Order: sequence, then structure tokens, then C-alpha cells
Amino acid sequence: MKDIITNIKKMIIEEYRFILLLILLFIICTIPINYYIIVGGGISDVSSRIKVEDKYKSKGSFNISYVTELQGTPLTYLLSYIVPTWERDPASSYKYNEKESLEDIQFRSDLDLKAANSNATYWAYSLADKELKQASRKLYVISVIDDYNSPLKVQDEILSVDGNSYKTVEEYRNYFQTKTENDTVKVLVKRKNKEKEIEVKLHKKNDTIVLGVLLKYLNTYETNPKVKIKFKNSESGPSGGLITTLEIYNQLIKEDITNGLTIAGTGTIEEDGTIGEIGGVEHKILGAVKEKTDVFLVPAGTNYKQAQNYIKKNNYKIKLIPVKNIKEAINKLKELKK
Repeated sequence: MKDIITNIKKMIIEEYRFILLLILLFIICTIPINYYIIVGGGISDVSSRIKVEDKYKSKGSFNISYVTELQGTPLTYLLSYIVPTWERDPASSYKYNEKESLEDIQFRSDLDLKAANSNATYWAYSLADKELKQASRKLYVISVIDDYNSPLKVQDEILSVDGNSYKTVEEYRNYFQTKTENDTVKVLVKRKNKEKEIEVKLHKKNDTIVLGVLLKYLNTYETNPKVKIKFKNSESGPSGGLITTLEIYNQLIKEDITNGLTIAGTGTIEEDGTIGEIGGVEHKILGAVKEKTDVFLVPAGTNYKQAQNYIKKNNYKIKLIPVKNIKEAINKLKELKK
């Protein structure tokens, strides 16, 4: 045993430079820093994630556009200054406040994906004139505002306030206006699968009484025909909402609105059917061009201008279509000819 220890000490003394180098390389390659590194984009056929019972087949395809992000390390951070298409995005840009954990950020991103799929289901079935009814509607805390030090937490499901349950966030806000600053309300929440009643002090902001948190509803629906939506564990966020809606709709109707084309796009789908803007549109355009996409759908407004300028600057050959809402997106696709 003594000889083994002696030999180990001798090896460390003789090879300490190499050992230090290995430790340094480990730190550079693996230690996380408070940045995400955007390294590019691509497209993926969304039909592999969506299955409508007795669906109609399509000659073309609808593809979600994605941005590939790496957890920042000293190595990827340094490379982002060398590789022209890599960008740095501080982790703080994903947080609503500094107290939030990575788990809070992931919960919000997962909830955004679920809400996008829910809105996509609602609009696809409604526009295809298929059976749809609401199965559940749950309200979650998605952020706690710094200034108010609320005892509520991100991921709390709000069951009632003072015994009242409302169908919209606006109805909760209206109830709060019947109170005054520093009044307390009893909020019944479900936290980690256990119900808990919490006293929460109300605050005043710009002459409005507020709870001090941000809330988001999540709907689920029963449909006929049935639909199953299953995204990968690594996929989250709301930016695939537009394409998800179009894919569900196309599987529900006899007419094939792809016209045999490879169609990609980005944009959220809101409860009122509008298409919301997203970040990273240039990376998503680049990914679509690399995959030889025929058509790219993009939210009208700032995203459209960004995409248009990027395509013109790089002389890309891809048809760009701006859309304000889901009805407009469907109508513009129906007008396309192969």
C-alpha cells in the first residue's frame, strides 16, 4: 500500500503540468456560465409529432423552425467570438426576475409549449368545423414580480381567491379592484400536488390593485376525431404554434394546403388566433434555406421586416409570407400554386 501511494505521488510530481492541463480543459469545456450560445437553426417535419385519427395525407410538409442553443461554457463563449453565425444570449434574458431558478424558466417554457398546442388544437378544429369541447382550464403563476415579495411561487396552480374561481385573468383583476391597497386575499393553490391556502397582500400599481404575480391559463380539449401531440423533451416554447395549427388543420381536411411544397415557419398562436412574434428569426431563416424550404411563414410586422432584410442581404431564394392571424395564413397557403 505504501509503495502504491509513493508511486502515485511520484507520478503527480512528474506529470503535474499535464494534470493541470486536463483540469483546465475540463473547466473550459464543461463548467456552465450564465450564457446560452445560439449556434444555428434548422427545420423539422411536425407531422411526426402530431397524429389525428383517420387523418388525410399530405404531399408536402409543414416544418417547425428551431434555433439550436448550447449551455454556455468558457469554450463555447470564446468560440462565439470566432464563429460568425454564433451568438451569445445572457441567461438573465430568460428570467422575469433575478430570483428565478432554471427550473422556473423551464416550467414557463414547457407551459408555453402546452398552451401553444392547446390554442393550435382549438383553432385547427374550429376552422375545420370538427367537434371540440373544453376538458379543463387551469391557471398558473408564471412569475413573481420582484417589488411585491409575494408568498406565491412560480408553478403554483391557482384554484380560487377568497373562494371565487374565474374563467379569465381579467375577471380576477376585476375582483382585485373591489379591494384596497394592503388588503389581503386568501389564495388556494395546488403546490407539488398538495392544496394550500395562502394569505397574499394586494398592492397598488398605477392606480390598479394587483396580486403581484403574472398568471397564465392552460386549456385542454376533447376532440373528435382524436388528436395526439407529442413533442420531444428537448423542445419547448411557443414559437411552433403557427405551424402546429396548420399541420393539425391539414390532417383534418380533404384539401391539401401544402400544395406539395416544403413549408416552414415560426410564430406563436394566441387564444384569439393572432400570430405572435418570436426571437431568432434570422437563424430560423438560415436553417430553412439550408434545408431548401420552398415557403417560409413569418409573423407580420417586425419579424417580417427582419426576415425580409436578412433574405435580401444574403440573396436567398425562398418565398417569404407574412401573416397576422391563422385564418390569413390558411388563405394565403390556399392561393399558392406548386
